[in-house]
Amino acid sequence: MPDDLDRAQGINEQLQADALAAHFRRVRRLPAATFEATACVDCDEPIPEKRLQASPGCIRCVDCQRDFEQRGRRG
Repeated sequence: MPDDLDRAQGINEQLQADALAAHFRRVRRLPAATFEATACVDCDEPIPEKRLQASPGCIRCVDCQRDFEQRGRRG
């Protein structure tokens, strides 16, 4: 009979598998030649065409890029 630690480990393994699957789904959307995303790698929403034109090669929408940069500043 599984105990709490076994159940927690199973949940953790499932969460990791789900995160990896989501990552690889996002990576497959990146065109090999340009590495330009069509959807944000963080929120999975489409990146607006104006942003793609203004910042070629971007992989995040404006909001997620701002959050990403703020997290980097905080360490």
